[in-house]
Amino acid sequence: MSKKIKSLSLIVVTLILTASMLLAQEENVLKLTLEECILRTMKNNLSVAIQELSPELAAANLSRAKEKYYPTLSFSFNQRRNENASYSWLEASDQTITKYNSISGGISQQIPFGGSLSVSIDSYKNDTNQRFQTINPRFGSTLRFDFTQPLLQNFGYNISRREIIIARNNLEISRVQLEKSLMDIIYQVEQAYWALSYAIDNLEVRRHSLKLAQELLEKNKRSVEIGTLAPIEILSAQSEVATREADIIQAELAVKNAEDQLRVLMNMSEEEQRKYTAIIPVDKPKFEQKSLSLDEALNIALSNRPDLKSLQIELQTQQFNLNVARNQLLPQLNLNASYWSPGISGTRILYLNDNPLSGVVVGTIPSPRTDAIKDALNFKYQNWSVGLTLNIPVSNVLSRANYAQAKINLEQATLNLKRQEQQALLEIKTALRDVEANLKRVEAYRFARELQEKKLAAEEEKLKVGQSTNYTVLMYQRDLANARAAELKAIIDYNISLANLERALGLSLKNRNIRVVDFSIQD
Repeated sequence: MSKKIKSLSLIVVTLILTASMLLAQEENVLKLTLEECILRTMKNNLSVAIQELSPELAAANLSRAKEKYYPTLSFSFNQRRNENASYSWLEASDQTITKYNSISGGISQQIPFGGSLSVSIDSYKNDTNQRFQTINPRFGSTLRFDFTQPLLQNFGYNISRREIIIARNNLEISRVQLEKSLMDIIYQVEQAYWALSYAIDNLEVRRHSLKLAQELLEKNKRSVEIGTLAPIEILSAQSEVATREADIIQAELAVKNAEDQLRVLMNMSEEEQRKYTAIIPVDKPKFEQKSLSLDEALNIALSNRPDLKSLQIELQTQQFNLNVARNQLLPQLNLNASYWSPGISGTRILYLNDNPLSGVVVGTIPSPRTDAIKDALNFKYQNWSVGLTLNIPVSNVLSRANYAQAKINLEQATLNLKRQEQQALLEIKTALRDVEANLKRVEAYRFARELQEKKLAAEEEKLKVGQSTNYTVLMYQRDLANARAAELKAIIDYNISLANLERALGLSLKNRNIRVVDFSIQD
């Protein structure tokens, strides 16, 4: 009875240790779906992080271009003192001294049609010891409005906003280029994910094939022991076992290489790499027949491919540059308008008999500096001027050269777009053919695998009755393993070809609800 208890205890301990080992192995395995791999890559991949900086830089350039229409404030203060020798007793007894200070402020603003508007106000004080002054110190102020508007060259809403328009187009180009980079990364992740899935399944196929060879070897050994089989028959089975063990080593190496490729794309941290010794794909390759006509594919691609969007925006930019260059061929005709309101005040000096030449001061009537400012703000004295300025250059060789260059750039952008459309058509046709071909490959390899299974089963039955050889059975086993691997590879290739078609159509982000950050491009 005690022996039975000891045996049961040993079995229980063995089961506990086995379960603990399985749990430990489970903890060291990172199981990921395809979507989880893609999200990890979007978050951590270094190439993605680098590409994300381009739209941010373009957005900063757009913000800087918009600063053109920010108002500009200006302030100034000036103070001086002049001393000169007196050349006449009528001017001063010994020397003339003049003290002057001024304060001014203004605001200027570019307007959307290429002109500028400015408003300024200034105030000054002039104090001198010269004789015969009627107002001393004297205060003056002027409120002024100035307006300038080009009427030919540099005229127009879009012409004046050319820096903003170009910066906005560059931002949009950066955004769609980021989309293309993300789609390429997603395709790389799918390739790596399915490559790992295939490597793991292929390893299982090779292990199963090795198991069959080992079982046949053990069966042959027993047959040799009882004398029903010649010893030399063991050699072929042993050779095949060794060969299949080598196949497993190669398959294990492929699994590790595929894991490393996926780790690099996801930019796994060193801590995670130490924690997880293996990556297991949760998703299995699907075999769902999908059909799409060439016309439908072209319509989808023209609306979604980032490379075509980028070249279309570049074409718009070059067309705009041509319009700007054409505008620069016009002469400069500017409208200038000004309106100003002066004001003056100061201490009035009263002379005997109202005669300043007498030099006899009988009193003063002071007036503060603010009175001059009030006169200016109340438009007590109104002045205006309007004029036109025409500037016709004798030679505009440079402008004509810029215009010719702009025409060439536009033609080049048009040809680039047509070339890329042709390339897109080629990629779509190739992707559609790959999907169709891989679909047929899957069906063909599946039929071939089923036939190999039947052939092996039949040959094993023949071996049992002595109508076949070990060598033939081993070869059929190898053929079955290769057929299973080929079927798995065809299914993986089919899934990768679907991913490539998705990328060629520009749907990699849209189908996963991944959206690039929408940087503000409003004016």
